[in-house]
Amino acid sequence: MLSHRSWRGNFDGDGGRLGLGHENPAFVPTLNPNLDCVQSIALGGLHSVALDSLGQVFTWGYGGFGALGHSVYHRELFPRLVEGSWNGKIHHIATSGTHTAVITESGELYTWGRDEGDGRLGLGPGRGPNEGGGLSIPSHVKALPMPVAAVSCGGFFTMVLTAEGQLWNWGANSNYELGRGDKVGGWKPQIVPSLQDVCIIQIASGGYHSLALTDEGKVLSWGHGGHGQLGHSSIQNQKIPVVIEALADERVIYIACGGSSSAAVTEEGKLYVWGNSKDSQLGVPGLPEVQQFPIEVKFLMEDEELGPHNVLSVAVGASHAMCLVSRSRC
Repeated sequence: MLSHRSWRGNFDGDGGRLGLGHENPAFVPTLNPNLDCVQSIALGGLHSVALDSLGQVFTWGYGGFGALGHSVYHRELFPRLVEGSWNGKIHHIATSGTHTAVITESGELYTWGRDEGDGRLGLGPGRGPNEGGGLSIPSHVKALPMPVAAVSCGGFFTMVLTAEGQLWNWGANSNYELGRGDKVGGWKPQIVPSLQDVCIIQIASGGYHSLALTDEGKVLSWGHGGHGQLGHSSIQNQKIPVVIEALADERVIYIACGGSSSAAVTEEGKLYVWGNSKDSQLGVPGLPEVQQFPIEVKFLMEDEELGPHNVLSVAVGASHAMCLVSRSRC
């Protein structure tokens, strides 16, 4: 039996991000009748993205900086189909505060949204933005030399993962977000040098930091560390990817990043969290605002009759989190 648990929810409808035809808040989960057969969803700052079973992408909410990909910059109160120039179906979506990325079945990457010169869209000179620091038209990232399998959007940067397990990234790098050992950023996709011979199976990006999961179940982190989101003994920024030693004895199968916090799920179904705990988003009472080391989340089984359980996946926002749990009733 599958269930989910949430520690804090923000149900504000500003910008129409809920896709219900208005900007009113919704205080309980509400079915959106305007979408059908949804396969995956991704949430931005004031907008939302959905992928359906036909490989179609829908966006809605605040349209500033071209975040919706509709060639316009106004809000959309209902889900609207993104009419990109790609061939075939979309199989993967990702978004962040104001930029979005999708991957086609053939491994081509398309991006749109805010750029402002940091290069996060990966499009190069003369290929956007087209208005006010944003690009509202989905554009093919032609600088990637091979097909990609997954994409993750950070605050001001973008990462992709190839089918062979190589990690490429581009965009802003003032906090070592790109993990190259320096602060040189730019629009051109480059492989992360220290990971060339490491097989990566999952990637996750926060506002200014990133995680990568290896095929051996190890978690690496790099970028901004001021809130403890890197999981190391120091809150200093990390220039290159480094294994989180506190998780070295665990085999991790899933990772996630929030704005300034992080999470990992182990093979045994345990959930670990670390980073910014100011708004109780880590789900562990009594933590300091800066939680440097991964700590296991203990669920309230007595009060909520959860019973024996295993965590399957986790999602972390700016100040809240949710996880998907498999449970069996006694």
